[in-house]
Amino acid sequence: MWDAAEYQRFGGERARPFFELLARVGVTNPGLVVDMGCGPGNLTAALAKRWPAATVLGIDSSPEMIQAARVHDAPGLSFMRDDVRYWKPQAMPDLIVSNAVLQWVPEHRELVADWAGWLGAGGWLAFQVPGNFDQPSHVLMCEMASSPRWRPLLRDVALNRQSADPADYAALLALAGCEVDAWETTYMHILSGEDPVLEWYKGTGLRPVLAALDEGEAAAFLAEYAAKLRAAYPPRPFGTVFPFRRVFAVAHRVSR
Repeated sequence: MWDAAEYQRFGGERARPFFELLARVGVTNPGLVVDMGCGPGNLTAALAKRWPAATVLGIDSSPEMIQAARVHDAPGLSFMRDDVRYWKPQAMPDLIVSNAVLQWVPEHRELVADWAGWLGAGGWLAFQVPGNFDQPSHVLMCEMASSPRWRPLLRDVALNRQSADPADYAALLALAGCEVDAWETTYMHILSGEDPVLEWYKGTGLRPVLAALDEGEAAAFLAEYAAKLRAAYPPRPFGTVFPFRRVFAVAHRVSR
């Protein structure tokens, strides 16, 4: 279902929240770093570069993403195909990172609490999720999927889910015994090219939709969605302004 090349088309914009998240992580010499939902592995490789003495493991359920990730090579770096909902560590991680993954996971708050419970004293958990599900890009997709034209084909397709607010994650992680830093940022991406918001979503939120449709149906859905997006995000001489809210949380377990 996933296309690593399509996902990385806006690699700079997608990577920026990851590095701003990581800037608030205070771990200095981790032994085990786990990237939950590593995607094409380029950001996991950045973790290995930052902590070259660490064992760095990237986990993703997509065979296409894991295949793309394995082109990255560094001491201590490896990738595993598995579902982040069910994978369990063999040792306590010093850092768990998750970048734009949890919105796909039902009941992800329980999973976050589990991850926090894996941390030993001094361990860190850091994640960010999109928080733009009330914006036209996502609302229009959901409205189309539930419309009379598309509902018969897409009724069983799970679109990504609503993230929580920073206060919700702060409370959840504080109850798990961690010190917490939680915040949100709305990025004003200026995207270039024809139908850039459509191209953005072709790498992420549209993947389940496109996987459920045949070639002709997918082309028709994309054409209809593109027209709606052009009205919601009109192109301007310098590009298309695309606001994108993200929610961040960093938790530090200071004792057990």
